Amino acid sequence: MGSSFIAFVPYVSYLLILFISELYLKRQNPVHSLAYSVLGQVYIAVPFALTNYLVFAYEPGNYHYVYVLALFVFIWVNDSFAYLTGMAFGKHRLFERISPKKSWEGFIGGAAFSIASSLIFAHFYPNLPAMAWIGFSGITVIFGTWGDLFESLIKRTLGVKDSGNMIPGHGGILDRLDSTILAIPAVFVYLVLINHL
Repeated sequence: MGSSFIAFVPYVSYLLILFISELYLKRQNPVHSLAYSVLGQVYIAVPFALTNYLVFAYEPGNYHYVYVLALFVFIWVNDSFAYLTGMAFGKHRLFERISPKKSWEGFIGGAAFSIASSLIFAHFYPNLPAMAWIGFSGITVIFGTWGDLFESLIKRTLGVKDSGNMIPGHGGILDRLDSTILAIPAVFVYLVLINHL
């Protein structure tokens, strides 16, 4: 068995303990408890674990920060300009049921500036063609927006305003990283596909 599979032994052991422990903990709803435990891993741990792929994907076999940096820059640019253009021109609600303040105008404005910023990355990091960088940015914007909306859905379901109070005025860690949670796996799939076409 390859050494790479040995890395999964602690996690598989943890899953076995997690499931078997429900036989002894006598919780009223063990399935509900397991669902929360597994959701936390799929929703948070898996996406951030995939950043290990991103740092070695630009130059296979060598560590390089550019894909992770680009993902964060595209999200920050999108968030900033979506807010600004939404405040200035926003009239049509994007997803009123979950996030009443987001607008289509803000989404389009944020996406446009994020795509423009991808051309800067294309200039300085030509290992990826300009069109591929634009695709990278587009994927990040779309899935980043869905990630933001999904975290809002969770908070509305649980009846809380913020995911925590660790960062005064900004909520919890998840409130700062919600856009990355769906963007990271989407970018991972995108890079795997374009690298094998």
